[in-house]
Amino acid sequence: MGGELADARLWAGELEALHERFVHRFSRTEPRESALAYMRGLVAPLERKNGWTLAGEAGHGGPDRIHRLLNRIDWEADEVLGDVREYVVEQLGDADAVLIVDDTGFLKKGVRSAGVQRQYSGTAGRTENSQIGVFLAYAGNRGRTLIDRRLYLPASWTDDRERCRAAGIADTVGFETKVVMAKVMVRRAIADRIPFRWVTADAAYGFSKGWRTELERADVFHVMATTRHDTVVTRWAIDHPVHDLFPGLPRQKWKRRSCGDSAHGPRVYDWARVEVRPWHREDRQHWVIARRSVRRPEEISYYIAYCPAGTTLDELIRIAGSRWAVEECFQSAKQECGLDDYQVRRYDGWHRHMTLAMAAHACLTVLRARETDTGKAETDPPSSCPSRCPNSDA
Repeated sequence: MGGELADARLWAGELEALHERFVHRFSRTEPRESALAYMRGLVAPLERKNGWTLAGEAGHGGPDRIHRLLNRIDWEADEVLGDVREYVVEQLGDADAVLIVDDTGFLKKGVRSAGVQRQYSGTAGRTENSQIGVFLAYAGNRGRTLIDRRLYLPASWTDDRERCRAAGIADTVGFETKVVMAKVMVRRAIADRIPFRWVTADAAYGFSKGWRTELERADVFHVMATTRHDTVVTRWAIDHPVHDLFPGLPRQKWKRRSCGDSAHGPRVYDWARVEVRPWHREDRQHWVIARRSVRRPEEISYYIAYCPAGTTLDELIRIAGSRWAVEECFQSAKQECGLDDYQVRRYDGWHRHMTLAMAAHACLTVLRARETDTGKAETDPPSSCPSRCPNSDA
């Protein structure tokens, strides 16, 4: 009981500290208090986290204050998210971090929620009536969390301005592909000077030659999944299919490696790479990487990498495997921070809920990182030589 009370106080204190960073974004007392109450409710052990249950957790007589916070009171969710990103950088910033782009689905009923339609949802693994959110995750040495989000609006919505207006979508918001949304979020991370070294994404995003070219021109290192039908420039041909690069490769070129752990153990595959684009600058290299299933060798996935010269295959495998960190973020944010528990239909309301849920998840991630740091400090043997002393190996 004492441990649970200490944990609750720890959560409350950290949420309040994070809330203080963006409390000035609200012009009145009510939304300031409601935003903190909302985040507290999102991390509370509630079976469902909707307007009624969150209001009850906050001691409100009904959900009106929660609904006003998400739908009617004027505040800029992007500004709050910027404050949350600053918190993430201060607490988890890592110059070797990876930015990961992915989308996730939110199953919905009816036709009035912004962006909802029957579309493929990776969450469900099939076509369902759903909303799709595109997210940017930040994965560093001390933890991973979500730092940006955009609601995808299908053309069936943006072509119907009356329907858009009814859902609070301004006439200035037009159709954007998910790749365009990904570009905007990574550009924002660069403009905000978020410390990172790599970008990665699955084939739905990595197949875009235009985006890979943009990243390369900005000298942003990346390992992007792509499809077997993608093409690259090689010494032998222009637009050479990536799947043709590996059948004749000597057996010793394939290396069996794990690209990270899953719930069922290490993700072990056979990996190989072929260098392409021979006229690159001397301090950079381009690779096509193949990942082959150990049990079903006919199943091969492909990646295209732009990286510093001399980058090892093991490092590129690590970056490719880091993409699963965003799935872990989705899972924990949905299970522990109510990312998918919302009852809003309007466009702004979706972004506001996601912003506060992501703030709660960032808080959770920071607290766990501190707990890990404390555990390491307690188990590491004392050293008579500081890690940065002249005779140390650091």
